[in-house]
This record gives sequence, structure tokens and C-alpha cells, in this order.
Amino acid sequence: MEQNETNPQNEQETSNNSTETVATDTPEVMPSMEDMLKEAERKAQEHYDAWMYAKAEGENIRRRATEDVSKAQKFAVERFSNEMLAVMDSLQAGLAVETATVESFKSGMELTLKQLSSVFEKFNIVEINPVGEKLDPHKHQAISMVDSDQPANTVVSVMQKGYALNDRVLRPAMVMVAKAKE
Repeated sequence: MEQNETNPQNEQETSNNSTETVATDTPEVMPSMEDMLKEAERKAQEHYDAWMYAKAEGENIRRRATEDVSKAQKFAVERFSNEMLAVMDSLQAGLAVETATVESFKSGMELTLKQLSSVFEKFNIVEINPVGEKLDPHKHQAISMVDSDQPANTVVSVMQKGYALNDRVLRPAMVMVAKAKE
């Protein structure tokens, strides 16, 4: 009785073996030269399209960057300008007063100067007032030399204060320095 029964596992192995022989029996067909050429042209077109897309994207990025730099240069002083408008308004209001006295003008000028100083402070504009310091040609411009008890090349007086923006000199201080004693 055991011989007549078929084992489903044996049948499956037999069918697997037959499919393997079928697969190995069929020869592998080489694509024709025409098919290979079409495939190569298709791949070349894909690569060309990808290259053109990347090139266009690079040009767009460059163009946007140029526009951004242009806008940044054009509007770089916008915040500073807005702060300076308040100073301008104060000056105009002071001049518009009809019954002004010297004292009222002076107090108005002092308030306006405080406004201006706060704007300078916000934007890191620092005053260069070097009285008593050694002459530094990077920060000071000597106008003349005067006799003084101070050591030679020491700033004796400041004719016009200088200003620096973030440690970069905007305008050097115009100064008078001590002469070397003879």
C-alpha cells in the first residue's frame, strides 16, 4: 500500500527538476546590435536630460544668488535708515518751533544727540576720541604738531572725532600731536 501512494513532496521535486532543465536547455539570446544601439541611445538621452536639468538648476541657483546679493546690497542700510528717520524728525521738530529760546534749542539738540548716540550704539558705530593716546596712523590723522609737555607723537587735542564701525575705521580722528623736544 505504501508503494501506490504518491508523495506530494516527490512530485514537487520532480517538477522543480524539470523546470531547471528547461531553463538551462534554452539558449540565452544575445540582443541584436540594433537593440543594443537603441538601449545605449536611450541611456545617453537619459544622461543628457539629467545633465541639462542639473545645468539649468545650477544657472537658476547662480541667478537667485546674484539677485539676493543685489538686494542685500541695495537694502543693507534699511534698518539704519529707519533709525535715522527718528533723528531727522527730531531735528525738523526743533526747527519748526516758532518761539524758541536758546535754552530750548540747546535741550532739543541734546535730546537729538542722545537719539543719534543710541542709533550709533545699536549699529556698533564707535567714536574715536584719542586725547592722550599715542598717534595711531590707522585711526588718527595728524594735522599738525605742537609743543607740549607730553611725550612725542602723543595726541594733544582732537580737531574732529573719528568713527569706527565694528572695529573698521569709517573716518580717522583729526588730531594735533606733541612735537619731540629738541
